[in-house]
Amino acid sequence: MRVSPALACTVSHRRELGGPAAVSASRRRPSFDSAALHERLAQLIPDLAERSLWVALSGGVDSTALLAALAAARSGVGSLRAVHVDHGLNPQSRAWSRSCRRLAHRLQVPLRVVRVEVDGGRGESVEQAARVARYRALGALLRPGEVLLTAHTQDDQLETVLLQLFRGCGLPGLAAMPALAAFGSSWLARPLLGFTRAQLECWLAHERLPVLTDPSNADTRFDRNYLRLQVLPAVRARWSSVGAAVARTARHAAEGQGLLEVLGRADVERASDGAMLSVRALRALDLPRRRNALRYWIAARGYTLPDARRLEQIAGPMIAARPDAHPLLVWGSARLERHGERLMLRPAHPAAAPFESPAPIAWDLDVSRRLELPHGCGALELRPDAHGPLDLDALGSRLRVEWPRGGERLRVHPGGVRRALKRLLQEARVPPAERARVPLLFRDSVLIAAGDLWIDAGARAHSDARRRGRLIWQKAPHAGS
Repeated sequence: MRVSPALACTVSHRRELGGPAAVSASRRRPSFDSAALHERLAQLIPDLAERSLWVALSGGVDSTALLAALAAARSGVGSLRAVHVDHGLNPQSRAWSRSCRRLAHRLQVPLRVVRVEVDGGRGESVEQAARVARYRALGALLRPGEVLLTAHTQDDQLETVLLQLFRGCGLPGLAAMPALAAFGSSWLARPLLGFTRAQLECWLAHERLPVLTDPSNADTRFDRNYLRLQVLPAVRARWSSVGAAVARTARHAAEGQGLLEVLGRADVERASDGAMLSVRALRALDLPRRRNALRYWIAARGYTLPDARRLEQIAGPMIAARPDAHPLLVWGSARLERHGERLMLRPAHPAAAPFESPAPIAWDLDVSRRLELPHGCGALELRPDAHGPLDLDALGSRLRVEWPRGGERLRVHPGGVRRALKRLLQEARVPPAERARVPLLFRDSVLIAAGDLWIDAGARAHSDARRRGRLIWQKAPHAGS
């Protein structure tokens, strides 16, 4: 006998909630609906009514439910748009794009379709390369302060934690996906982490909304599919609340990881030598703390973290090698080299085109704390940070960005002499082709920072500084690190 979607949902709710009273309540208000979603979003984003939202739409169950539920309650947000990323990896990808357009038109939500090229580097799977390309494209689409919503559910969180556990991950893997995270100068929110996929399916059946089915989701050669289709049904049959329990584990791991990041940032700041890290400073750390500092440094430079085996090579043999050995390690899009007593991290694929210095740019901090730079130089962002090295009150609100022309000088240490930027770049062994790309920050005619590599002592925060911040230079993918 064929069971209707509505009846199947009722039976599912009876099993989850237990008893006729619970079924009656679920009929009055499903576990997931637009009101429940709006309530969760308001918890994550207090000024939701003033925010512009982008929904990452694949056309599957989860993202369709997210977009449709938001469209039903769009009066509570600043603006609502959707974006579909076409990776071009599946012959049906163009048809999926057209289906997403039809859904967005039905929901009266503007849709942007973005096509990307997926080019995996060494040590990267196609799935990982596609993810990197997707988030890079999404990050380029968002304006400062806008919020990207992805439709990851409690089931996705469970699968992610278990897969990371099976792969022998550390705390970052167990922490899995946060509900809200910074995304460049924007935000990434996952408001469905508290809902199950079954709840979304029930709501979509009630709303009679179409969804796309990716045939590859049934291919158990992929680890996530095998876990979802073969392993988790048996696990849930014995431990029905495993999703919520593992979600709690992820939150505990995230708290621990946050503390490790604070420690890693402090160790990296002590070991920083311009754009490089001092091998002597790293060698002074015990091995677990050294690995933690390296993970923080690599992630902060915008690269994918190496696997455990490569990280052991970096923290062990590469640090212990003779100064004249020049060891080299490549993974994904990253290339790590040791030059003497310094580690240098740079793109695996060097830029081919020569660089021409752009014209100076005025930066009004009252308008935006983020400045997109021309000619592939990335972006500068000024972030409030209670432990940051910059005294925000000493900066003023109007700055100027230029590029090295020769003769620039910085006082790196309080009470020290002003040193030539050219000499600092040479000592840090920044490759000559990358030195010209370093953005220079001026207050009036005084050089106060060279990218996020050096800060002039006149702009450094003292212990009594009321407002502190940190300058972040987010390099373009082809720019040096």
